[in-house]
Amino acid sequence: MTYHVLSGLPRSGSTLLAALLRQNPLVHADMTSPVAQLYIAQLQAMNASVEMHHHFDTARRRRLLRAVFDAYYGDADVRPIVIDTHRSWTCMLPGLVDLFPATRAICCVRNVGWVIDSLERLARKHPHRLSALFGNRADATVYERVEALCASNGMVGYALDALKQACYGAEAGRVLVVRYETLCRDPARVLARIYAHLDEAPFEHDTANVQYEADRFDLAVNTPGLHRVRRGVSFEPRDTVLPPDMFAHLESFNFWERPDVEAHGIAIV
Repeated sequence: MTYHVLSGLPRSGSTLLAALLRQNPLVHADMTSPVAQLYIAQLQAMNASVEMHHHFDTARRRRLLRAVFDAYYGDADVRPIVIDTHRSWTCMLPGLVDLFPATRAICCVRNVGWVIDSLERLARKHPHRLSALFGNRADATVYERVEALCASNGMVGYALDALKQACYGAEAGRVLVVRYETLCRDPARVLARIYAHLDEAPFEHDTANVQYEADRFDLAVNTPGLHRVRRGVSFEPRDTVLPPDMFAHLESFNFWERPDVEAHGIAIV
């Protein structure tokens, strides 16, 4: 079994990309899995107790952490190339690389203004549902919602900080940054680059027939459509629903567009 990770910013194409990659009979890819949380819980359990942590030397820690992956993906029908999705993986790459030296990270990005715009549209599409993504507040303004999302522990802010850590860290050469716009406009190019990044044989995908939904998960956070992928890959330009001052401010968060990023060894498509 070969393990890789899919991470990056929310609303930036990771669900679409997973839906495409799973067309390959050798690749297991899906929406956010519980593996990262199981990994974190295992790691914390081995370090939390002063009375117990001396039982775990480095070799035992590594065996137990590898077992999280092997146990979760141990079903006979799981495909040999596993791409696990979670936004936390970008801040845990050193540990993953230690366990699985072949691991590579695929990180989806999108202009942060459009990420927030996409989330705000979901909130306005269902005005009588109070989404857990925004703290379940009925009287919050768009400015308050964006502040919560962009906080260091918010859905977007956390993912952005973790992505920066991966892009500027020692494992930067293992990261492939995938722009949402490129994925939608030229999916064949992106997929070819991903297979090269993973050192796997290319596969011909059907980008005109790709659909995915996770309605049970989306309803659990009271945000229908959060992980729904429409049939066919395309890019649809639109006007933002955000106030102009807010959208302009959010564009300053797009650090991957700065020239110094590629100097750190990051591949961007």
